[in-house]
Amino acid sequence: MTDLFAVTEATWPAAAFHIAGGFRVREGAGGGQRVSAATAETGWSEADIDAAEGAQRALGQSPLFMIRPADGPLDTALARRGYAIKDPVNLFDAPVGALLGDAPRLSAFAIWPPLAIMRDIWAEGGIGPERVAVMGRAKGPKTAILGRINDRASGVAFVALHGETAMLHALHVVPGQRRQGSAVNMMRMAAKWAQDHGAKRFSVLVTKANQGANALYSSLGMQVVGEYHYRSYKP
Repeated sequence: MTDLFAVTEATWPAAAFHIAGGFRVREGAGGGQRVSAATAETGWSEADIDAAEGAQRALGQSPLFMIRPADGPLDTALARRGYAIKDPVNLFDAPVGALLGDAPRLSAFAIWPPLAIMRDIWAEGGIGPERVAVMGRAKGPKTAILGRINDRASGVAFVALHGETAMLHALHVVPGQRRQGSAVNMMRMAAKWAQDHGAKRFSVLVTKANQGANALYSSLGMQVVGEYHYRSYKP
C-alpha cells in the first residue's frame, strides 16, 4: 500500500527539518500544523520529548506532535504530560481513474504558477502566503486548479505528485458558489491532470470535523484508508 505520510511529506513540505533525539521536528515557517508537527523516529525516549519541545519553541512554534497509527506509546506519553488531542484527520485514497468523469467545458483549469485571483481566493479561505509558499516548495510535478461557475472564479485547489500518487491540498470553494458542482468539477480536473502526469492513485487529507469535505470525497468513490491526529500543549 502507498505510504500516504511520505506522499504528504513530499507534496506539502516543511521549510526545514531538525532532529531532536528520536524526533523529526518540522520548521513550518507559518505554513500550518502539517508542516510544523514533530514525528517520532525509532527509539525515542521521554527525554527526547523534552528535546523536541525545546526545538519547537526555539523555532517559535508551540509544541505539536503528529500521532500516526503506530504511535500509540507516544500518544499515551503525551496524554500523561497534559497534551490534548487536536484535529483528527482522515486519509482518503482511490484509483485516479475512479475520479475521472465528464465536467462542463471551461469549468476548471490546471494553472501553475497560481494567478493573483487564485491567491486571493485562497486568502479569503484562510490559506495565506505562508501556505502558498509550502506549495512552491514541492519538488515534483504540481499544479493549482481554478474552478469556474456562473462565469466567475469559484474555487481553488493545489495538487502535487509523488511517485505514482497525487495528493490534493488546500481546496477552497467561494462560499457564494458552493453546492453548485464546482468542487466536483475541480476534483475531476485534478484527477485528469494527475493521470496525465503518470499518477495511478489519488489521495487527500481532511479533518474528521469537516463533514462537507468528507461527504464530497466519499461521494466520488474515495475510501478512508488511514487516519492520524495531533497532540498539542499550551501551558
